[in-house]
Amino acid sequence: MPRFHCPADLAPGAEIDLPPGAARHVQVLRLQPGDGITLFHGGADGPGGEFEATVLRMGRSDVRVQVGAHHAVEREAPRAIHLLAGITANERMDWLVEKATELGVASITPLVAERSVLKLKGERADKKLAHWQAVAVAACEQCGRNRVPVVHDALDLAAWVRAHAGPSAAEPSALRLLLSLREGTRPLLQAAAGAGPVWFLSGPEGGLSAAEEALAVQHGFAPTTLGPRVLRAETAPLAALAALTLV
Repeated sequence: MPRFHCPADLAPGAEIDLPPGAARHVQVLRLQPGDGITLFHGGADGPGGEFEATVLRMGRSDVRVQVGAHHAVEREAPRAIHLLAGITANERMDWLVEKATELGVASITPLVAERSVLKLKGERADKKLAHWQAVAVAACEQCGRNRVPVVHDALDLAAWVRAHAGPSAAEPSALRLLLSLREGTRPLLQAAAGAGPVWFLSGPEGGLSAAEEALAVQHGFAPTTLGPRVLRAETAPLAALAALTLV
């Protein structure tokens, strides 16, 4: 059954108009009145789970549905993993956001590192953020997640590390891990042993600079390794996410 993100208030029996993006998708699929769909709110403050819904009316640019039964099903990872990702080139960053969402990431913070090819400021940054959030929503619709990860504003890497020097008030026990090629680092699964949340820092193409790594370590990030092979900037954090969801 087709699934759609609907941030409006959802309650059994309510009749609502789908948001524009979902309405366009319903029309593209050529659904008709009486057809069933699945809706999910997606927000951390929403009802969770997913709702049955039935198409009531197909307008020229709008779709009205009736919300049906709620199912308290969640498909989240067993631990919250917050990805701090050095911004990569356009299509690679899109791919990273999409696949990280499928793998269950809790949030994504794009970071402008010294070696980031893509530099974002002002209106361009706002458009990219909206685009990446839409990529995350589409990935949730496809993979069955009912919680959409937040894609935070793009920030300077060094500024983010300094601003978050102490433990997070929301997650004081969170591990801080840094993907590094330096010698003597601990394997990821050893460093991530336990069940608590993780803040995971990974660099852009070319990796983090020596100064950026040193700053991260100074502020509590433990260097970790995925093994002897050098993975691409968009592959490495996904491999780490896949491993961490199994810890």
